[in-house]
Amino acid sequence: MHDIRALRADPAAFDADLARRGLEPVAQKLLSWDEERRQAQTALQEKQARRKALAREIGTLKRTGGDSAALEAEGTTLRESMEELERRVTDLEGQTATLLATLPNRLDPTVPDGPDESANVVLHVWGTQPDFAFTARQHFELGEALGQMDFATAGKLSGARFVVLRGALARLARALGQFMLDLHVDHHGYTETQVPVLVNDAAMYGTDKLPKFADQSFRTEDGRWLIPTAEVPLTASVSGDILDGKTLPLRMTALSQCFRSEAGSAGRDVRGMLRQHQFEKVEMVSVTTPEDSDAEHERMTRCAETVLEKLGIPYRRVLLCAGDTGFGAAKTFDLEAWLPGQGAWREISSCSNTRDFQARRMNARFRPQQGEAPVFVHTLNGSGLAVGRTLIAVMENGQNEDGSITVPEVLRPYMGGLERISA
Repeated sequence: MHDIRALRADPAAFDADLARRGLEPVAQKLLSWDEERRQAQTALQEKQARRKALAREIGTLKRTGGDSAALEAEGTTLRESMEELERRVTDLEGQTATLLATLPNRLDPTVPDGPDESANVVLHVWGTQPDFAFTARQHFELGEALGQMDFATAGKLSGARFVVLRGALARLARALGQFMLDLHVDHHGYTETQVPVLVNDAAMYGTDKLPKFADQSFRTEDGRWLIPTAEVPLTASVSGDILDGKTLPLRMTALSQCFRSEAGSAGRDVRGMLRQHQFEKVEMVSVTTPEDSDAEHERMTRCAETVLEKLGIPYRRVLLCAGDTGFGAAKTFDLEAWLPGQGAWREISSCSNTRDFQARRMNARFRPQQGEAPVFVHTLNGSGLAVGRTLIAVMENGQNEDGSITVPEVLRPYMGGLERISA
C-alpha cells in the first residue's frame, strides 16, 4: 500500500499528500504504532535469546543434579511475557495494515490542486462538434424511437439501470467491442485476454477495490465478487509473482461485462445508458517498470484517444485534480466525449497510473537483472473504451434529422456493410 520507510523519512510530505485529497494527517499515529511495534519486536528478540540461554542452563543443572526450580519459574514468566509481546506485535501490525488499507495513493506532483471536478484541467480538444440543423436528441430518445433500445423490458427483468438492445443497435454495440479489441491487439500491441467476471477477495483487495469500494460492488452468496472492471482480473493475474524484467511491459486487454451497484448515485443519470449496473467495457492494463510507467501512461491514453479519433467522436483530454483523482491512482487522464443530445462533455475513458500502489497490495514484483533483488512493478489501467458510453456517443454524434443514425465508416465491416440504422 505505502512504503513505511518513505513515511519515516518524510512524514510531513506524506500528510501533505493526504491534505491535497482533503484528508486528515495520520503520519504521527502510524509512526507511533511503528515505533511501538519495533520496540516490542526488539524486546521479543531479547526474551527469545534469554529463553534459549535459560533452556541451556536448566539442562545443565538437571544433568548435574542441581536445583533448576528458580530458572524454570523464570522461564514460565518469560513465556507469558513473550506471548503478550507477540499479541501486541500482531495487534499493532493489524492496526497499521487496517489504516493503511483505507489511505489513497500518493499523488503525482503534476496533479493540480482542487477539491472536485471543477478544478480539473483540459489539456487538449480533438474534433469538431456537429452543427445540426435540428434539435439534437439524446441517445435514449433515438433508441426508443428506433424500437431498438428497451428500458421497460429491462426493468421488468432486472429493475432500474438495465437495458435491452435489439437489432442493429445490439449489433452496433457488439461491433464497437470487436473494433476496439482488434485495434488494441493488431495495432497497439496488447494481448487479448478472456477473464473471469467472478473474483475472490484477494483480487479485489490487491487492485484497491476493497475495502474502499465494497458498497459499490456486487457480492455473491459464496463470497465472490462480480468484477467492476476487467482491470481487477487482468492486474491481479500477476499477484504474488516475481517477473523477469526482460518481459516487461506486459500489455493486456479484455472485453468483459462489468458490474457496479452505483451506490450513492441515486437521482444521477437515471434516464438512458450512462450509469448502469451492468455494462461492457474494453479494458487495457499495463505492468511495467518504475522508470517506464510515465511513458506507458501517455501511450495508453493515446491508444484510447485513437479509438475516438477513428470513430470521429469529438473529445477532450482532462487531467484530474487532487480531489477528483481516484483512490488508487497517482495520476489520471480522463477522456470526455461530446454528446450533442446532452450538450455536454461526458467521461468515456479514464487512464490511470497507480505506480506501485497496487503492486504492494498484491506483492507483484520483477527482477531487473539476474541476481538482483526484486522490485515492485508499476501497474496502469485504462478504458479503451466503455462500450455503452461509446455507443451513446456514436448515436448522438451520428444522428440524422429523420431519427436514423449514421454508422462510422470503421464499423461498417463489422455491421455487414450497413451505413445507416433506421427504424
